[in-house]
Parts: sequence; structure tokens; C-alpha cells
Amino acid sequence: MEIQDGVLHVGSFMAVTLGIIVLFAGKRLNDAVGILREFSIPEPVTGGLLFSILFGLVYATSGIEVEFELAARDILLVYFFTTIGINASLQDLLSGGKPLVILLTITIAYMFVQNLTGISVAALFDLPTAVGMLGGTVSLIGGHGTAIAWAPDIAADYNVSNAMEIGIACATFGLILASLTGGPIAKFLINRHKLTPEKQEVQDVGLSDTQKKEGIGHLDFLDAILAIHISAIIGMLLNEGIAEMGLKLPLFVTCLFAGIMLTNLIPKKFPRITGTHWPTRTPAMALIAEISLGTFLAMSLMSMQLWTLIDLAAPIFTILAIQLLVAVLVNIFIIFPAMGKNYDAAVVSAGFGGISLGSTPTAMVNMSAVTQRYGASHLAFIIVPLVCAFFIDLVNALLIPFFLTNF
Repeated sequence: MEIQDGVLHVGSFMAVTLGIIVLFAGKRLNDAVGILREFSIPEPVTGGLLFSILFGLVYATSGIEVEFELAARDILLVYFFTTIGINASLQDLLSGGKPLVILLTITIAYMFVQNLTGISVAALFDLPTAVGMLGGTVSLIGGHGTAIAWAPDIAADYNVSNAMEIGIACATFGLILASLTGGPIAKFLINRHKLTPEKQEVQDVGLSDTQKKEGIGHLDFLDAILAIHISAIIGMLLNEGIAEMGLKLPLFVTCLFAGIMLTNLIPKKFPRITGTHWPTRTPAMALIAEISLGTFLAMSLMSMQLWTLIDLAAPIFTILAIQLLVAVLVNIFIIFPAMGKNYDAAVVSAGFGGISLGSTPTAMVNMSAVTQRYGASHLAFIIVPLVCAFFIDLVNALLIPFFLTNF
């Protein structure tokens, strides 16, 4: 770590170390504060918000900004989505066909509503359409990556000089709201309709109490790591091939598909150097998924620079408050009934809470917190990643220029 021009630069190794500390801090807080457990607030969210506030206080008292090197965080994201792909069976994919189409259709319609909401609220503050878009799918469903990608064009073409700041601010607070609402929505639906899983199954992310007591062997762990790396290598090659065709997708998306392909194409008894079967839905795979997702989100939240958002508070908070209300209403009265009003639908609703205002990892960690409390939902962990990690980015790439041009 070093300080240059009032900025404390934290390298990748220390950033990962702090991410782990943040995760443990969140666990201790959740253990101590019952309401956090009751509403399935994810541990990395609790710890991440605490540390981002602490770093904000450091800036307020000393004027020193804290910046993190987050390359390792992005590798953790690839790890996580590769485990989701490896855990996906063809049977689940087929059973998820109709729910996938339903969720995708509603989500696309919601994206139109989200943009119209952002534009309408911006108009109340006499702000241009482009600002409303920054408070719509550019930063909320799109997340930080989309906001950063579009902000320079919006600043140059639509005379919004602080487009980057507005986009990052909306994406940041949207991430916080998404992290805090998914669990309570699922709890409300599960309790109101007295929902339980149809059967108790192995978790997609994390371990059951029984599995924790039994433990995992070091070779089981390495076997899962090897499968993840093989899938990731194929995912990288697939990503390069798609890029040469002119289509750009995040690396974690192609690694997700590589995991799906290998799991469903490799015969169960195919000989492997490990002497074991392909490690789909093993405790070791679930453990790696939990470690990578939790540490990723902890690092993402602890690195938020909250002090950059103060000057934009009034219009941003108004836009986000209304967007939150719309998202909750859509989730409870449209998503949940359309997905079948069962336990899987409640878990999908927790995931949609992450999609609607946050990001793909937020959706996944919301569902992880809910399923570890109430029980597994393989269907939710199949259809939600496919909708929010693949289709949404494609739709948003068309939707953003359409709204900027026509509204």
C-alpha cells in the first residue's frame, strides 16, 4: 500500500485479504444482530457496507481516498459463475424453459418501465432525458459496468458533464438497495404463503449443517478447482471466438456456458485423471461457489467511494426511491404470481430484487442467503443467471440508444 496525491492505493493481495476480513465482520454482525439474519441480509453486504462507511469516515477526517486494485475480485466472479454452469443439469435446463421465457419477458417489459420512470422523475427536476436514463437501465439493471461504458458518450452527446458521477452514484445506491431488499421480499412471500421446498436437496451455493460436520477432503476440493479451471479455459476460448464475430460478452457469461456444456456432454463415467466423476453438485463445488461469491461482493461493497455521491443526493435519492417502489410492486404482484406462487418463485423474487436495482452477483447472493435459510432451489439458480447474465445485457445494448434517441 502507498499514498500518492492524497490517494491510498491498496494492491490486489491486500484487497483480497481485506475482502475476507469484511466477510468475517459481516458474519459476526449478522450473528449478533437478529434482524439481519431474520431478513436474510447477506453477510458480505453487512460487512461491505460497514467498511465502505469506515473508509468514508477516513476520507472525511483526513482527506485521504482509498482505492483498491480489484483484478482478483473479477477472477472470483468467473469462479462463481463457472460453478453455477457446472451444477446445471440438462433436466433443470429443460424444466426451466417456460419459467425462463416468462421471467425474461417480464424483465424486458420492466426495463421499459424502469427507463420511463427514470426519465419522468428527471423531468420533475428539469433534468434532461439522459439523466433519467442514468437513473434507469444504464446504471440499475446495467450496473457499474454499463454506467461506466455509457457515461462518456452521454456526457459528450447529451451535454451532461457529470454523467459518470451520476451513473456511478445510481449504480452504487442501487446495489445497496438490491442487496437489502431481496431477502425481506422472499421472507414476506414465504411466510405469507407458507412455502417450503418440494424436497430437500444439495445447495447450489454453500453447505448444509450436515455437510459442514462431515467435512470435505483436500482432493475433493482440488477436483472441483480442476473442473472449474477446465471450464474457464474453454470459456475463455469461446469468449475470444465470439469477440472475433463482433459480439462482446463478459467472460463470466461464456465460462457459465462452458460449465453447462461440459456437465451435460461428458458421460457420467468418463475416465478422468482424478479417478472421480465430474464434480457437479458436490459439497466442494458448493463451498467454492460460496467463497467466491461472498468475497466478490464483500470487495465490491467495501470499495464503494460514498463521498463522491453527496452532491448528487436529492435527484438521485428521489429517482431511486421511486424505482425501489416500482421494483418491489413488480416483484410481489407480477414476478411471484407469474413464476407459480411456489417456493421456487419466492427465491426467483429474491433474485429479481437483485436484478432490478443491482447486478447479477447481487441477485445470486440474495438467492444464496434465502436458500441457505429455507432450502435449495435449483430452478432459480438456473434461470436467474441466464436472464441477468446474458439476455439482459443484449437487450439493454439496444434499449439504451433507443430511449436516448426517441425520448
